[in-house]
Amino acid sequence: MTATPEPATRSVVGELLRRIGQGDPDRTAELYAERVDWRLDWPEAEHGRAATPWIRHRSTRADVAAHYRELTGHHVAEQAATRVERILVDGADAVVLGEIRQTSRATGRAYRARFALHLTVENGLVVRHHVYEDSLAVAQAFA
Repeated sequence: MTATPEPATRSVVGELLRRIGQGDPDRTAELYAERVDWRLDWPEAEHGRAATPWIRHRSTRADVAAHYRELTGHHVAEQAATRVERILVDGADAVVLGEIRQTSRATGRAYRARFALHLTVENGLVVRHHVYEDSLAVAQAFA
């Protein structure tokens, strides 16, 4: 494990957020290591449900691209917005705090969800992606 200096971490996180905003799953996934520790803070019994299939743990770069494709496929892109309030960096680790606004394609329900995203960068690639979000708001929009 190679320690990543804070400026490099901040640069990778900034580029990751830019690519997520552009909506290209494959280009976004390029910023992740081949093996990634991807976790979502949701009840395990709710992972991979038909209404929210993108909500599950991931472990590879290909899984990451699939996540972004599934997420896009289940939301109305024209009604999506993300507000990043703060990016905190400590060495190889970064925490992104903010709020997402999405609309469920299946139900037409809009929702807002606060989030914290913990990322770890090694050798210029994201190796950890842990999301903590308002899962109740998301679940209600898709119910």
